[in-house]
Amino acid sequence: MKLRVLGILSVLSVLIVIFASTAILTSASRELTQELQINRAAALNRLAQVAFDAATDGESTQLQAEMDRYSELYGEGVLIGLQQGTLRSGGLSEDRADVRDAVARAKLNLNDTTLSPLQPFGTGSEVISRSFGSASQVLGEAVLEVNLDAARQKLRERWLLVGLAAAVLTAVLLLGAARVTGWVLRPVHRLNAAVTELEATGRTGQLPEDGPPELRELSRSFTRMARTVSASIDSQRQLIADTSHQLRNPVGALRLRIDLLQLELQTAREHKAAAGVLAELERVEEILDGVLRLATAEHRAFEDSAGGPLGTPSRGRPGVIDPYPVLQEETERAGPAARRSGSTILLADPPDPAVHIACNAAELAQMVGELINNAIKYAPRARISVAVRERPDTVTVEISDDGPGLSAEERAAATSRFWRSPQAREIRGNGLGMTIVDKLAGANGGRLLLTEASPHGLMAGLEFPRVFHGHGPDHDDGLDHDDGPEALS
Repeated sequence: MKLRVLGILSVLSVLIVIFASTAILTSASRELTQELQINRAAALNRLAQVAFDAATDGESTQLQAEMDRYSELYGEGVLIGLQQGTLRSGGLSEDRADVRDAVARAKLNLNDTTLSPLQPFGTGSEVISRSFGSASQVLGEAVLEVNLDAARQKLRERWLLVGLAAAVLTAVLLLGAARVTGWVLRPVHRLNAAVTELEATGRTGQLPEDGPPELRELSRSFTRMARTVSASIDSQRQLIADTSHQLRNPVGALRLRIDLLQLELQTAREHKAAAGVLAELERVEEILDGVLRLATAEHRAFEDSAGGPLGTPSRGRPGVIDPYPVLQEETERAGPAARRSGSTILLADPPDPAVHIACNAAELAQMVGELINNAIKYAPRARISVAVRERPDTVTVEISDDGPGLSAEERAAATSRFWRSPQAREIRGNGLGMTIVDKLAGANGGRLLLTEASPHGLMAGLEFPRVFHGHGPDHDDGLDHDDGPEALS
């Protein structure tokens, strides 16, 4: 947008300079032409008067002397035709077509003392003419050659001055256009950045009030709206967390009553009905736990995503860790569940030398555990591979399986809240696991990648910017003991 606005203002500025310069140069040409014309017309009138006296007296000696002095002084030729002959000076003769035409017009008593407008780079001279005599008789013709070189030189000098002034004025106008464009568009760019930040984080800072009055008012209106939206988002998130937390108490009491009720049951049918109720209660507890963990993950994501996209640090400054020990621990922890489902977990060898990422260790453990449990749950009897892949600028924690996998459309929807694959409707779950992983990855400056495994299955990757030794956030033991998974509930 800046280039478009600046381009329009630049074109207008250049057109203004061109029009102004053209008007000034045209005026200068007209002024010099008029000055030269008046001067030479006066000289021609004087010579015609002398020629009239010579024609009346019959003596042309003085006239010839006047003509010679004029030609010597101005370097211009003079030709005067009398009844007794033609007088010449300065090399002007009837051999030139323009001189012949001027003499012919003068014989017809037609005076021509008008000069063509001066051009700075022209060549040659022009002639002016007039007749002289009495009221009833033309006694002769006077033709004067007008040398235009001096006037052209003056005009070229004025062109040069006007050109320099036009160049300076153009530069000033272009600089002014750039400053005005920046002044007008700076609030627009800030507003666009604030909208992007509000979309990503749910909050934004107060916009400075500068630029035109309309944009200042727009900035104030947006700031008020952003505060309202941020407060609404925080209120909704807090309501969800508080509601989920408060529901845990009556759900716990309900579980206790069901357990006591089971002690009073006698028949197998009654025990079967109670088991169904207990299963639904466990499902409610699982959803509440998931909602609480999601609320905490979203809070982390909104708080820390102001650090920007992949590759920029978050405001939480997570410690620099080696992700491989976290993978070892989570793989060992998931081993019994994998064996019960008939799956095999294979942990690849660690990179040599070790690689490091900036991530909360407890949250990385939660993300890896969630992805491994998903593979065990939705790809039974599958081969699950866990590895750390290094690239020049990134480190990816990969958990892949050779199960049924997900289609491209399903992978795109997998991080939506409560989304579950149609193929897994019968498997117990709440559809929040991938959403939580996605939010936590973003909160730690990374991202969740879901791709198709080869030859089939699903590959889930947690991609983080690579932190080289001695760079990135302050190095510590890599563990944030205050933010473990248990703290989410």
